[in-house]
Parts: sequence; structure tokens; C-alpha cells
Amino acid sequence: MLEEVERWLTRRSWSAADRTLDRLLVAKAARGTTVSVVLPALDEEATVGAIVSVIRRELMERAPLVDELVVIDSGSTDRTAEVAAAAGARVVHRDAILPRLPALPGKGEVLWRSLLVTSGDVVCFVDADLRRFSADFVSGTVGPLLTDADVQFVKAMYDRPLREDDPGGEDDPDGEGGGMNGTVGGQGGRVTELVARPLLNLHWPRLAGFVQPLGGEYAARRSLLERLPFPVGYGVELGLLVDALHTVGLDALGQVDVGVRLHRHQDDRALGRMAAAIYRTAQLRLSRAHLVRPELTQFDRGENGFVPRTYSVDTEERPPIREIAEYTSGRAA
Repeated sequence: MLEEVERWLTRRSWSAADRTLDRLLVAKAARGTTVSVVLPALDEEATVGAIVSVIRRELMERAPLVDELVVIDSGSTDRTAEVAAAAGARVVHRDAILPRLPALPGKGEVLWRSLLVTSGDVVCFVDADLRRFSADFVSGTVGPLLTDADVQFVKAMYDRPLREDDPGGEDDPDGEGGGMNGTVGGQGGRVTELVARPLLNLHWPRLAGFVQPLGGEYAARRSLLERLPFPVGYGVELGLLVDALHTVGLDALGQVDVGVRLHRHQDDRALGRMAAAIYRTAQLRLSRAHLVRPELTQFDRGENGFVPRTYSVDTEERPPIREIAEYTSGRAA
């Protein structure tokens, strides 16, 4: 691992418990920062209501950390929109945002469009398929952005059991290997370990310290998100991370340990599509000819957190949102 990354790990990796809610509220008030939380959702009626309820109860009613809670429905055929609204979210359909530009399928498209219907200085993205959701996913990732003016982009890191009743992650009867972002003892899922982590270590080694580079829970300053292109599909997490590095530098990026993440797993075919989209996203950025290092850093859970282990190694995009007339005119108004 690069010495720069080793130093970064000690300075820019935190636990959600490092910042109390009281501290965050003081910092938020002092700077007048507003916070938006966005849940992209497609057929998630089984989980979206509980997530919305926790955020509203813990981070809006009991502690006014979140100013805006929006679910972007990207064409659900179930009761996702109804359940989310009943739980207290503002629900906006993807196709109602920027109607002059026909929507493309994909998660990144939804995240990009969400910037047009939210107003927070800090935007926090949370996947809508999480189970046993904790408010730490929001307060943890938002926290450094409220307390440290130099931080621009924060990813969640976590353990990912293969099953809810298998905290050690040793049994995988469905053969799904933890899904796209799954972890076992601090490792990533198959797409992370076989595609994303090797790509990052080989071509963007300054990002080798991220435990969950493909995780769907992260927060960023709007002023940064406005400047970044958004891959429309599953490559959005890798694309935003790489582009944030080159836009604001490693020291402006961070990660927060939020404990355990449980979500719905994907089948092999879906994982293959994710892997292809992620590879294509990386391929588009490799034309920048960045450093290539034949090493790979992976992570184990140790007594004091995640421990890096380094080994030798034998798609469509949307433009930065500030280039969209409707966005700039809306912000000016």
C-alpha cells in the first residue's frame, strides 16, 4: 500500500461512534448546513418503509439532523411509492424529473436526477433494500462533512454477513456470495473483490484504502456532486469515487465504519451485469493514463477495526449536473 494511503487510513477512517448526534447538531447549526437524504428505489416495498421511518424518527423528529428525505421511485410495480410516502418521505417519480430528457434505466440515472429535486448542501444516498437499518448509515457518513470543512465525500464501510442468521458469513446456500456489495469479515462481495478492488488497486492505487468502494451508502457536498459526471448504471459508485479523487484529492475523501449491512442479494446474472458496467466505467477513465501498480489491498476485521493486507498481483454517463439549464436556473431561483 502506498505510504500516502497508509497515512490517509489513520486520518480519514472513522467510526460512526466518533461523532455524537449532539456534536453533529452543533456543527450543523454553526455552519448553517442543510442535509438531504435520497433513497433510490425500485420495487422495494418490503424494506423502504422501515428505512424511511428510522430516518424520520431518529434524525428528523428526535434530532433535527436531516432536513429533507426523498425517495426517488424509478418505476416500481409494487407499493414502494405508497409505503414510502406513508412512512414520511417525499416521493418523486424518476420520469417526473427533467421530463424533456427521457430517462435511462439504471441506479446512477436516479441519483443524478435526484439533485434536481433536492436542495441540501450535503446529499446522502442510501440504498432502499437494507434490512435492520440503523440511523448510523446516515449520521455516520454525514458526520465528517458537518465537522470538517476539508472533507468532501464520505463512504460507509461495514461487515456484510451472507445471511441474517449467519453473522460469520460462512454459509451461502444460495450461492450468491454476498451480492454486489456484500462483505464477510470486512471483505467485499464478488464484484468488489474480483472486479472493483483489482481495478482500483492497479489503476487508482490511492483509492486502495476504501473498504467498500461499491457501497451504496455515502454522502457528499452538493458543490462536489454538481461537478461530477454520473454513470447511469451500476458503475455510478466507482465512477463517482474515481472522479472525486481527481477533482478534490484523496485527503478530501473519507470512510466511516457503520457496523453491519444486510440487504437483498443479487443472482449471478445480475452480478455479471454489474461487473460489466463497472468495468466499462473504469475503462472510460483509463484513458487518463493514471499510475498502474501490480498490488492488491484487501481487508480483514481486526480487534481495532479493519486491517489492510496487501498482496502482489502475478457505459453511458450523464454530464455534471451544473451543465443542465434546469438545474442552474432552479438553484438561482
